[in-house]
Order: sequence, then C-alpha cells, then structure tokens
Amino acid sequence: MSRIGKKVITVPKGVTVAVGERELTVKGPKGTLVTPVPEGIAFKLEGDQLQAERASDELAAAHGLARALANNAIVGVTEGFSRQMDVVGVGYKADVQSKRIVFSLGYSHPIEFPLPEGIEVKSERVPAKSSIPQYQLTLTLSGIDKQKLGQTAAEMHSLRKPDPYKGKGVRYADVPLKLRPGKTGK
Repeated sequence: MSRIGKKVITVPKGVTVAVGERELTVKGPKGTLVTPVPEGIAFKLEGDQLQAERASDELAAAHGLARALANNAIVGVTEGFSRQMDVVGVGYKADVQSKRIVFSLGYSHPIEFPLPEGIEVKSERVPAKSSIPQYQLTLTLSGIDKQKLGQTAAEMHSLRKPDPYKGKGVRYADVPLKLRPGKTGK
C-alpha cells in the first residue's frame, strides 16, 4: 500500500497539466516541467484534482514516486524551490557572475562552477549568522526543478566539504554541523 500515492493533488489556478502515456507536462507561471511517469502508473485529471493510479499492488513504490514527482512539478512551477549554502572559512569567497560562480576555497587556484540552465544564485552576507566562526557569505540557489536544484547544491558542497574541526568549507545552511574537539595539551 502506498499512502503517498493515494493522496490527491490539487492543481492550483493558472497551472495546466497535460497527461501523456509516459510523461506529465506541467505549465505554470514560473515555467514548464516535464515529469516522467513509471510504467504501470496512470494519472487521471478530473477538474482540478490529479490522481495517480497503479496497475497492480507490486508497483506501490513507483506509485508513491510518481505522485511525489508530479506534486514537485506543480509546486515548482507555482512557487519554486530554494536552497541555501554557507561559505565558511578565512579567505574563502564566492563571486557570482552571469552563468557561473568563481570560488576561492583555499586551493592554489580559483574554481569556476558553471550554473545549469534554470538555476539562479544570489550572494549575500546574513548578519544573523555572525555567530558562526569564520562565516563569509550565503549563496541562495533557486529554481523550479527540485532535482536539478538538489544536484547543483550537492556539487557545490563537494567542492570543499566542511572540515570536522573548524567547520570551514561549503556547507548546507539548514544542516547543523557538530564540530569535533581538537587535541588538548598536557
């Protein structure tokens, strides 16, 4: 049984959903997304209610997945998604240019990070985060495709993962980081 798959998705006004055999096309005020539909799953659109149905009980996991992907597409084209990344460390910085970010993360060379199509970035220094030692700035990633946004954030995170002792690196703003104690002298 898939409890997620059984939930009905309410399609907001201003959003059009085109149900195909193997894909779902969602158009809204922020853009258009095409979502794949797994085999054995069918969508029915009745008025402003979108329902996912499965052919057999063996497809329960795919049922929930298809419904979640459709819901993410609808939320993406209406509200969009965002993710915040903190750059922490003395001398660490990120320069946002038109279609790329140039990171300076303590390596011997700057790192050019190209931005994928549909992802926008804003750079700002948040005064409330001054309690983080060596805090430099916050990058706010935004876009309509949740998967692409998460992948971009993960690739930025892997450029310089946070140090376990000082917390220096590129880290997710909403994930708390527990620092290890350093060595103690005698």
